[in-house]
Amino acid sequence: MLPKQNRLRHRQDFNAVYKSGKRRNSRHFGLRALRPQAKNTTQTDNAALPVSPAPTRAGISISQKVSKRAVIRNRIKRQIRAALRQLFPLLSPGWDIVIVVYPPAIECNYRQILQELEQLLAQAEVINGHKRGSLL
Repeated sequence: MLPKQNRLRHRQDFNAVYKSGKRRNSRHFGLRALRPQAKNTTQTDNAALPVSPAPTRAGISISQKVSKRAVIRNRIKRQIRAALRQLFPLLSPGWDIVIVVYPPAIECNYRQILQELEQLLAQAEVINGHKRGSLL
């Protein structure tokens, strides 16, 4: 399970990423990434306080077209969450990410999932330094 601060949980957040986010695709996954604009607030007394960036949040979208069996869909989601936990230290803060799973993902093992997600995140320029060496 991802930490609560790193999860996209509301439909409006998913819709915002789908509507305005960068799109990158591979054979098994689609990636949508959006860096939300900071809200304009008038700063009176807090002008000297540093503003910490919002954490990067991720959500997973997997439909029954991938598999009718919930066991298979849940296994794929667990593997994606594990890969994201490994990749989160490399990600720039402040991004909202949605990972869309395509039907061929059933044949992927964890290593392939990690490699494809890393490539998609680098293409979308979400990873710090954009192009990184493979984690594997």
